[in-house]
Amino acid sequence: MTPQPLPEVGAAVKAADRAHVFHSWSAQELIDPLAVAGAEGSYFWDYDGKRYLDFTSGLVYTNIGYQHPKVVAAIQEQAARLTTFAPAFAIEARSEAARLIAERTPGDLDKIFFTNGGADAVEHAVRMARLHTGRAKVLSAYRSYHGGTQQAVNLTGDPRRWASDTASHGVVHFWAPFLYRSRFYAETEEQECARALEHLETTIAFEGPATIAAIVLETIPGTAGIMIPPPGYLAGVREICDRHGILFVLDEVMAGFGRTGDWFAADLFGVVPDLMTFAKGVNSGYVPLGGVAISGAVAETFARRPYPGGLTYSGHPLACAAAVATINVMAEEGVVENAKRLGASVVEPALRELAARHPSVGEVRGVGMFWALELVRDRETREPLVPYNATGEANGPMTAFAAAAKKHGVWPFVNMNRTHVVPPCNVSEAELKEGLAGLDAALGVADEYTV
Repeated sequence: MTPQPLPEVGAAVKAADRAHVFHSWSAQELIDPLAVAGAEGSYFWDYDGKRYLDFTSGLVYTNIGYQHPKVVAAIQEQAARLTTFAPAFAIEARSEAARLIAERTPGDLDKIFFTNGGADAVEHAVRMARLHTGRAKVLSAYRSYHGGTQQAVNLTGDPRRWASDTASHGVVHFWAPFLYRSRFYAETEEQECARALEHLETTIAFEGPATIAAIVLETIPGTAGIMIPPPGYLAGVREICDRHGILFVLDEVMAGFGRTGDWFAADLFGVVPDLMTFAKGVNSGYVPLGGVAISGAVAETFARRPYPGGLTYSGHPLACAAAVATINVMAEEGVVENAKRLGASVVEPALRELAARHPSVGEVRGVGMFWALELVRDRETREPLVPYNATGEANGPMTAFAAAAKKHGVWPFVNMNRTHVVPPCNVSEAELKEGLAGLDAALGVADEYTV
């Protein structure tokens, strides 16, 4: 589709937004949202006709890009047949979505509880874990994000938690491995893994193993920086959980459904959790949908005992029809395989080449279509490009970098000192190279702030 300039319409959209829309995670008078006129595939455009390659996949959810015709048609067909129905009934779209998801989840995660998104999936996973174990505490990592609802944001390990954290939600945080900024004075991945597991063991010992219901981890942390866990870490957490009767919950809201080049990131590490949350890529975000994949042991807890939780729109027909179509498209068109292939053959070598030329790049890390560049002022000391949780003038270098990327037609995903490279999983090689060229130009701006 060729974007058509319609500046008057764009001005009206922007005016209505500024008058009435209350935006998330924002100081309302300090933001300037772009008015979007349309989107297709890996691109979107504004009302001036300027087109952007979306290196954010929306919010890391348009895994098959925008407006895929097969998914659009499936939503239209479902709306014509059965627009909505209560969750207590068996309907075709819901049953088929659950079947297709269960076919792809690891191990015996064969029961699917549908939610409206990722945060409430995390809420319900924690509730299930507490009821199953009869314990109250939940452990989660610093440098993590699990959602904006009350329990989920308390599990979160970044500054978005602070304003809502009353220390009353039974959450204990610990350090997960991240060698580039190790909290364990490690020099190798092996040391980082061993010392992180020892730290977790110590935390559990001092908190009391019999008080802990679950350990909740993002399989690969997303907005915190796409930090790939070292070999053996997740398997080590699994063993610790088994030894203490603690449930292992993996949050795959961002990493799931092809993002890493496998259906789920857990497959990369050969681990099977007791509960796994998902959302985003399950239907490319076309209609809100999330869920919890439940193991046989946890499901058995509620075989003859009611599960005390539910949502009016659980397994909404339109959302489930979109999920069925999305999963089928991903299978038929080799979307997961495309993410794996281009991640290894195009993205990784290109990002490493950029890192070699740009002093602002401290580290490259990622897999599939899930990558991050750590931006620094000084490679030797690893001083971050901006201070932790910087805002306003202190965040100037990251603001300048993002503006430069947009100027070159790439819409970046930036968070603190990182820019993420997370295009749709069915992105083409030509589109990737176009986006990486724009990123190259923007990094030149970040370089101006280095020592």
